[in-house]
Parts: sequence; structure tokens; C-alpha cells
Amino acid sequence: MSRLCLAPLGLAVLLGLSAPAEAQIDPAAQSLIEQLRPRGEGAATRGIRLPSATPAPEPAPAPGAAPLVANPILPGSPPSAPAPPPRTTAPPDVAAISMTVNFASGSAVLTPQAEQSLAPLGRALSSEALAPYRFRIEGHTDTVGDDLSNQRLSERRAEAVRAYLVQQHGVSASRLQAVGLGETTPLVPTGDTVAEPRNRRVQVLNLGG
Repeated sequence: MSRLCLAPLGLAVLLGLSAPAEAQIDPAAQSLIEQLRPRGEGAATRGIRLPSATPAPEPAPAPGAAPLVANPILPGSPPSAPAPPPRTTAPPDVAAISMTVNFASGSAVLTPQAEQSLAPLGRALSSEALAPYRFRIEGHTDTVGDDLSNQRLSERRAEAVRAYLVQQHGVSASRLQAVGLGETTPLVPTGDTVAEPRNRRVQVLNLGG
């Protein structure tokens, strides 16, 4: 009798153990996986409809009708909003993400909020989907402070992120390269001594296998 009762439980355990690791990844980590996969791999192209080779002809306007104009600018209309800043400063063909990581002012010590924001990245980089790849962790600053101080601070912060990913998420140190770029590559170009939060960031780039 006991063997009959335990059989379904044993089957469930076996099924749970055999479930693919990807199914256990949370949505935040899965989103980072999709962004950090090399272009054209995995789910990055799912759901995209490619245009047909011969586009359908546009319908002719009705007699006397005014021609259609896409997004017409009407007199007195307010100017269109400026385009949002790019997501990263990586080359277009490189899979990359840019994320804000909170540090205390002038410090390279990760705050609890920083560790919380980095946790999905750790789960993504330690997943089977990204296991074959190496990554560069770039530290960036805004333009407040002198160039040399910002350069050194960005290096220490990139190293702190790398250490966190290795120690807390088991990512192999050989897969992670940490570099600091200081204020040389801003996400949002500004003048000097401008405290722009979007430029105080960490950027992660896929370097390939």
C-alpha cells in the first residue's frame, strides 16, 4: 500500500528534478538573458514579423479626398518630445545592457539596494543560456569631479560588481572582465560638473565565447 502511495510522489520529485533550469529563472533574469544573448540567437527574434519581399500597394485615395500624410504637423502644434537616450553605448552589433547601480558617494562599496538590483544579473549570468559567453563589466561616472578621480572610481566600482557576481552567484571569474571608463563614455552627453544619474552606471557587454 505504501509503495502505491509513494509512487506518484516519487514521480513528481523526478519530474521536478528533470525540469529544465531555464524554467526556474524569474522574469527579471530572463529579460536580461534575452538582452545579453548574441544578436539573432534564442528568443530575440521570436514574434518578429519580417516584411514581405513585395509590399502591398497602397489604396488609391477616393476622388476629391486629400492625400494622407503620416503624423502631420498641424499649425500651433507643440514640438515633438526629444528622442530618449540610447540604452547603451555599446556597438550596435554587441549584446549589452546598461543599469544603474547605487553606491555611496565617492565609494565603491555596494549598497543593499545595489545588490538587490544586481541579483537578476547574477542569476542571468549564471544561467545555462549565458554559460558559454564571457562578459565585460564597465564602470561609468558622470562629470562631477576630476577626470582621474572618476577614472579610478569607475575601475573600483566595476571590480566591486565583478566580485559580487563571482562571490554571491558563482559566476566564474574567468568569464568576467572589469574595466573603468570614468566619464569618457556618457550615456547622456552633458557639460562638465553635471550630476547626471543616468551616467553613473554599469554596462555589461557580451564578449562572445
